[in-house]
Amino acid sequence: MLVKSRYELGPVIGVGSSAVVRRARDVLDRVPVAIKQFRPGANPSDARRHQQEIATLARLCHPGLVRMRDSGVQDGVPFVVTDLAEGPTLAERLRAGPPLTSDAVRRIGRQLGDALAYVHACGIVHRDVKPANVLLERGLRPRLADFGIATALDRTATTANGCVIGTAAYLAPEQVRGEQVGPPADVYALGLVLLEALTARREYTGGPVEVALARLWRPPVVPDGLPADLAALLHAMTLAEPAERPTAAEVAAALAPRRPASTAARHGRHRRRTAPQLTTALVAGAAAVAAVASVASADQRAPERVSGSTDVVQVHRLLR
Repeated sequence: MLVKSRYELGPVIGVGSSAVVRRARDVLDRVPVAIKQFRPGANPSDARRHQQEIATLARLCHPGLVRMRDSGVQDGVPFVVTDLAEGPTLAERLRAGPPLTSDAVRRIGRQLGDALAYVHACGIVHRDVKPANVLLERGLRPRLADFGIATALDRTATTANGCVIGTAAYLAPEQVRGEQVGPPADVYALGLVLLEALTARREYTGGPVEVALARLWRPPVVPDGLPADLAALLHAMTLAEPAERPTAAEVAAALAPRRPASTAARHGRHRRRTAPQLTTALVAGAAAVAAVASVASADQRAPERVSGSTDVVQVHRLLR
């Protein structure tokens, strides 16, 4: 079967609540692609999300993102054609094998941080950064996918009926509270993703409400034995206060391989804070965070660890 008289459908490679993703072939360009076909008969909310994803993808072009090639409607079914990212998701990689090394996490974090910095510069917040949305190509090269619930920076963080949008295990504290969501929420989620890559386990687990509220009770636990700068960066990325987190660009800079000062000067690059300056600030901040966490852990019980997650969580009314 051909879609749009151009794309030859192949096997299903992914199934979600609102769409099916198939491997396909572009018979004109003779390249493999992925086609995301949204389920027919979507309710108005789902239809708006589909349109929003298509509009968002059309604006973005970055090597760290899954690029949209085409879109349309066939037989009443909207579809999006994207590059086919060969390889597993980060979630699948962590389920199948051991945790990643610190060097691999630095490399993935730098590339995802750079991709998110581009997304944020375009005025968009992803809002659902998680291992299942990170596609790994050869050499563990990550590409961020699924902009189905991304939002422009000037839009509200919640739906009309008060639902907080995102995946429970990776929500930032401000998302749980139903507050305005900006780029720091993506940085927080990326911090949790990198922690999970280092440990091969989710930091917050349990039922939907329990897992969402857990980060309001305690900060994430950064494992011992990490290089000091990496541990400090992870602490900073997952701070409760959004304004205190580094930007995605600063995360990418902090994880970049160190270059001699003369080389950096020749390139003429300038960032708001250089990687060494950021690392120094992060190490100082991490000590304070660790002290607060140790006091809090004595008075507050962490939630029981059981498996489970959700894509739409309605919790902020419980906090009022």
